[in-house]
Amino acid sequence: MTEEYDVEFVEREDREARILVRGVTPAFANGIRRAMLADVPTMAVDTVRFVENSSVMFDEQLALRLGLVPLTTPPEGEFAEDDTVTLSIDVEGPATAYSGDLVSSDDLVQPADENVPIIELKDDQRLEAEADAVLDRGKDHAKHQGGVAVGYRHLQRVEVVGDLPEFEEPESRIIRGVIEDDGELVPTSEFDHDLSNRYPGKEVEIEDVPNAFVFHVETDGSFPVEELVTRAADSIERRATELEEAVQL
Repeated sequence: MTEEYDVEFVEREDREARILVRGVTPAFANGIRRAMLADVPTMAVDTVRFVENSSVMFDEQLALRLGLVPLTTPPEGEFAEDDTVTLSIDVEGPATAYSGDLVSSDDLVQPADENVPIIELKDDQRLEAEADAVLDRGKDHAKHQGGVAVGYRHLQRVEVVGDLPEFEEPESRIIRGVIEDDGELVPTSEFDHDLSNRYPGKEVEIEDVPNAFVFHVETDGSFPVEELVTRAADSIERRATELEEAVQL
């Protein structure tokens, strides 16, 4: 019997979103979180060949910086995990070398942001290099984590149970995440995370909504939030299928 669950966007942008998922267990919620961080492959620079580096930084330091530049990741099936894409950079000072100065051999793999600083070059300094980007997973190296901030909290239901007793001073009641108030989903940032701001003079009760979790997902630009979540779910499905087939052998 297949479990039914509901998914709803509370807040939605290209790289950041809050997503409410109902009908899942804490174990499944944590599995999705781990899959977004560790199992979804992204492109990142793996090796660098320096033609000239007369900057104040060692080759190894610059290679590390290049490896941490987020790159757009093509749709599934476009690249295998042993394929490479070459990016080149050639900047002469006085100037700052940015991620946008990287020139890719493939239009599908580009710097996700153009304004990531790599090195400031003074007069007569130059950075010229070639880099190979590969497809790999966050469980092998953090530079391949497409989710830079992934977490979840219980959805919490708030109910007004009455007025505060007369002459009782209201106290701050801090809560973070998303609340459900009479069916309405409200991010706590809308009332500065303090329930006394939303319900002045009222006494309220809070309870966790069973098997309902709000995910906060932010990507590095490798791909949109929806794709990161979808690929994570697909990876769990594949592993579950592999386990099922192995058990039936």
